[in-house]
Amino acid sequence: MNKVARRQVALWLFICSAMVFAILVVGGVTRLTHSGLSIVEWKPIVGIVPPLNQAEWDETFEKYKKTPEYHKVNHQMGLEEFKGIFFWEYWHRVLGRLIGVVFLLPFLYFCWRRKIDPPLMPKLLGIFVLGGLQGAMGWYMVKSGLVDDPRVSQYRLTAHLSLAFLIFVAMMWLALGLLSERVRVTTDATLKGLQRFAFWLAILVGYMVVSGGLVAGIRAGKAYNSFPLMNGHFLPPESFIIDPWYLNFFNNMALVQFDHRLGAWLLAFLVPWLWWKIRAAALSRSARLAATLVLVAVFLQIVLGISTLLLAVPVGLGAAHQGGAMIVLGLLLWLNHQLRVEPVAGSAA
Repeated sequence: MNKVARRQVALWLFICSAMVFAILVVGGVTRLTHSGLSIVEWKPIVGIVPPLNQAEWDETFEKYKKTPEYHKVNHQMGLEEFKGIFFWEYWHRVLGRLIGVVFLLPFLYFCWRRKIDPPLMPKLLGIFVLGGLQGAMGWYMVKSGLVDDPRVSQYRLTAHLSLAFLIFVAMMWLALGLLSERVRVTTDATLKGLQRFAFWLAILVGYMVVSGGLVAGIRAGKAYNSFPLMNGHFLPPESFIIDPWYLNFFNNMALVQFDHRLGAWLLAFLVPWLWWKIRAAALSRSARLAATLVLVAVFLQIVLGISTLLLAVPVGLGAAHQGGAMIVLGLLLWLNHQLRVEPVAGSAA
């Protein structure tokens, strides 16, 4: 695989990653505007065409009127208001299909032109399979809100969100590896320590994504809208009122939000520590730049999270906070990659 082909495949994966970022933000708006249950059917092919005339709109609206959300929440909604929530979910689904096309067609082209090395092939096929699973999980999530309770399952929502992040991570990591080879083994103890530190920070951000999905799923951001304490408590006394005890970690607003806050406190402490250690080490400008950008992004994400909490999750801030998590993770991936590319040998290049 020559240098030009590597750059072409990397650019394609970066474009797909950017589209995954876009669908994540649109998905956040869809959730926060309560638009996700407006389309009650899953039609992967013909569903790309929205209602085109009054009769089709009336038919689509009648289907929505049979849902628990309409009967219990939106029974006063008219057709024009329905169109508003319909199109958020519609564009979310269309963007998902578009990502599939933008991934598949260049992939087939690169295969035809023999621009993909054999070891890379199963990884790309794996990403494509994950994309298909993501679409199926999205519909599985929506179905959970079409039965009795007009809310989707927080477990399915978290799985849907986590799959999006996993696809993003896989694409970004492969693209970064195509641009510059990683050094698999290093004997420098300082560099090894920094690599482990950065790796576990990425795992911590992954935890924040999962806990954030649970916060969103049970709408825990609408409660305990104070900071730094939670309604005057470090850990609210009602954090373990559900029996059995372990369900509190998934269903209890107090404990779910506390767990998410705890991860943010850890990041607020650990990221500056990593930044300081990298600045003190003999690493390249690009590694130091990556560390600085991670520091800035985490700071902004924490400020955004606090603002979102204090204002009880307005749509704009909520969607921005969700997108900010992917920016933090993307920058951490770049930093992890730089720590595996750059030698410690005092280079400033």
